[in-house]
Amino acid sequence: LQAVFYGVSFLADVLRLIKKLRCAKCVISSRDLLFSVLAFPVSTFVSISFWTLYTYNRELVYPKSLDGVIPFWLNHAMHTAVLPFAVLEILATPHRYPAKKKALILLGFVAFLYISWVLWIYSETGEWVYPLFALFSPAGLAAFFTGSLAVIVSFYNFGEFLNRMIW
Repeated sequence: LQAVFYGVSFLADVLRLIKKLRCAKCVISSRDLLFSVLAFPVSTFVSISFWTLYTYNRELVYPKSLDGVIPFWLNHAMHTAVLPFAVLEILATPHRYPAKKKALILLGFVAFLYISWVLWIYSETGEWVYPLFALFSPAGLAAFFTGSLAVIVSFYNFGEFLNRMIW
């Protein structure tokens, strides 16, 4: 998600520099939608939830056995760097936020796709993407996913608030 967002941002900047303003407007709209609805809320959620759970009991989200598979720097690129980069983006670039209904529908749809992917992997392998999920009953898992979505929506609202206050 972050790579796609920053790729679109780079394309928007290049198009503005070469004066392709019609194309740039479309790409900038896509950039703003990606950042406001997905990149900021998801990166904030990922960073905060991952490091909170990691601090509590790393085996719930990142078992020690992964240390030999995923390099230290990659773990931080995926779970640490995304938050400061998202905050820097809010400070450096104004973003247009879509209508709340449109934003929440898109955010809910992406959450549905992610949850479907997590459940598909479990159904195919019998292993959870995160060991934490094995602790939940089906109802508990549904409550966890619902609560996580509520937190992500609050991060969306917080990003919108910050953008409005700064810009």
